[in-house]
Amino acid sequence: MAWSARKITARYLTRRLLAGVAASFFVLLGLGFWYAYEKLPRLPGVPKAPVVGVPAGALDHRPAPAYAGDHPRKSGRPAEYFPFPIAIGETGPVETLFAGPSSYPFLCGENAVTELQPLVDNHNGEGVPVFSLDEAGNKSDEVIGYSRDCSHATSVAYFYRSTLDGNFHPLEKAQNDIDLVTVNGQTTEFVVRLETGTINRFFYAIAALRGDGETPEKPNTSNWNKRLIYQFRGGVGVGRQQGDISSRSIIDRRADQLARGYAVVYSTANQTSNHYNIWLAEDTARRLKKQFAALYEEPLYTVGIGGSGGAIQQYLLAQNAPGVLDAALPLYSYPDMVSQTIYVFDCEPLEYFFDVVAAEDSRWQDVSEREAVIGLATRDEFEHRFRVLENAAALFDGRYRGVAKGSSECVQGWRGLVPLVNNPNFIHFSKSFADPVAKNTHWSHWEDLRDFYGAGDDGYANSAWDNQGVQYGLEALKSGRISIDEFLRMNATIGGWKAPEDQGGEKLWFMNGDLFPVDLSVWSEHNMNLGSLDNPAPRNVASVEAIEGIYRSGHVFLGDVEIPIIDVRHYLDGELDMHHSLASFSSRERIRRARGHADNQLIWMSHKKYNPLDEALDIVDHWMQKIIEHPERGVAGNRPVEATDRCFDRSGNVLAAGPNVWNGRWNQKPDGACMQRYPIHSTPRQMAGAPITGDVFKCALQPVERALAKGVYGESSAAIVERIDDMKRIFPGGVCNYNAPDLGRPKDRLFQHGGDVIIAGHLVGADYRQLPTELAQDSEPESEGQDAEVKATPVSVNGKSAGEEN
Repeated sequence: MAWSARKITARYLTRRLLAGVAASFFVLLGLGFWYAYEKLPRLPGVPKAPVVGVPAGALDHRPAPAYAGDHPRKSGRPAEYFPFPIAIGETGPVETLFAGPSSYPFLCGENAVTELQPLVDNHNGEGVPVFSLDEAGNKSDEVIGYSRDCSHATSVAYFYRSTLDGNFHPLEKAQNDIDLVTVNGQTTEFVVRLETGTINRFFYAIAALRGDGETPEKPNTSNWNKRLIYQFRGGVGVGRQQGDISSRSIIDRRADQLARGYAVVYSTANQTSNHYNIWLAEDTARRLKKQFAALYEEPLYTVGIGGSGGAIQQYLLAQNAPGVLDAALPLYSYPDMVSQTIYVFDCEPLEYFFDVVAAEDSRWQDVSEREAVIGLATRDEFEHRFRVLENAAALFDGRYRGVAKGSSECVQGWRGLVPLVNNPNFIHFSKSFADPVAKNTHWSHWEDLRDFYGAGDDGYANSAWDNQGVQYGLEALKSGRISIDEFLRMNATIGGWKAPEDQGGEKLWFMNGDLFPVDLSVWSEHNMNLGSLDNPAPRNVASVEAIEGIYRSGHVFLGDVEIPIIDVRHYLDGELDMHHSLASFSSRERIRRARGHADNQLIWMSHKKYNPLDEALDIVDHWMQKIIEHPERGVAGNRPVEATDRCFDRSGNVLAAGPNVWNGRWNQKPDGACMQRYPIHSTPRQMAGAPITGDVFKCALQPVERALAKGVYGESSAAIVERIDDMKRIFPGGVCNYNAPDLGRPKDRLFQHGGDVIIAGHLVGADYRQLPTELAQDSEPESEGQDAEVKATPVSVNGKSAGEEN
């Protein structure tokens, strides 16, 4: 009996324990669902006015040749036909002047300044619906028409800065609290005239201090310092949307400069989260400047300001269209967008290899070890922005349970952007389009610029991404940081990205309808070509015509710029931010390669707590004044003595300044004082032997035996010889020869060097310091028997980023 009692008690306790475990499980599961709902990212839902239809033929996806015309620097521009200025209540031009026909679908909405819907332009169900308003001015559910081209009437509003809270408010709400500023030697009220409307289907804005006795229709220039800022903005976009505009996007953003008397212009066509078409960006910039000049007058000069994609536009406009900008302040710059895809598309295949394929190798759990291969910055202790997703997915997928604790720039900076640029089936705001429209649209960067990349017989736009012959981890192999086995396994595994017609939907943005990440993929490995040592994955082979088209169309920064440039950035490498400091030096090296010097470009870098923008504006102003007084001296000849490279600490103190402060491995010189404080990193392609310019889309190939004979593998040559058969299977077409030019770069000169450029309305002589025959490349393709080497200069910093200490 005692034994039976004990059995009953044990069963009872066991059931209680199991019930407790089950209850705990469901409680935790419930908390997990709550946490997912509250904390994890979601995609936008269906707006009240989605795009419901497109014009006939807009989504036919026919084959198309790549662009083969003149480079924008060489080609002319048609005469303007639109009668500027656009009057209040009227609308600006819809069709571009030279950037090509409008593309559809095109998403748009309200002007947040006027709170008005776009104007009705059709009743055929094309574009977004426009709703009637009730007596209170609120939108009803009655559709009165549709807006295909998203025009808004030009409108003017006035805003003032309050002495009570320091914020801007509509002027009609002022209560004796208008702040004062001093401009042109006189004190005036800090009241800003803000004009908004549309040009080329995109919102535009013009902001300037209110002048004496002006009216909305007729602005007065009395409080303008005759200098114009063209505001550019960044982001990653694949077109097909107008973007948003608000008073904050221009007045608050440029309040300090408006207070100094600068006028500011901006268009959502100059925000790269809306598109990356540099022709459209230039077309709109020219027209917006015409609107400004027609209202005010021609400015003394125009200086660009903007970060990331806003910096890209400045570099490309300076190259393609001298005279649109007279000076540039690119912030957090890259040379261009297209060449960033070269190394960014390497990130997820490499991270998938480290996290999953080679998960049994404990060394890759130390993310600092990965830096030898990916080049980009890493940190051992770092909670990256996808950690919550991984922790949630780990309940169902064992791949996420052993991922490294730290992170890299590949993850923190770039994860999720490859699908946005490359996957025609994915766009994060697809719910803003009716299902048939979204389904039949090819969502990719390549597709948005199909007029330049061309499109194949399958109807999909061509891609410029190529990794044929790329030896991932080559520099790590040469330095002994990875073994021959690791090198071969890595390169056999990584093929690249599937063809557009073979790509499926993304599994990263799971909150778009699915609450829990049962089928999460942070790497998008289902859209990769992957292999093994026994069966190496095929590599991506880009269309040469597509690469040539993107060069010829001016979307690649070649370095040929004449205007004053101060490249300004916070040092963010230690935060694994995508805006890494290397990019400034890639631009500098392209400028040096094209012109024989980079004396018109300064690089300023600071701790993130300090913003040196106003100092940079002052130096630009001094520089421009000297050019205006003595245009015959050229840009470099007029460079002020204080216009030097420099770096700043968190308090704004200059740590070092002068011509050598940024020397380093990138230019094969001992590290300068600024480089020691803010060291730059590298990219996966540089760690595969590519140059710092980062603009080799398609490398020339050479047999493995030739690479061995030239010493490409250094002390690992013997190991390569022993595994030569494996190398030939992995690289059947050969390996990259980075001493030869990009195979996709046009062989003819894209535009002539020399002559004058227009800066601030003056002819300024171009300053080249090499013979023209020396400008195109640092080295020419090797002929038989020619073995002269021009060493590539990969840049990498071992260990933790020095930025962590600042």
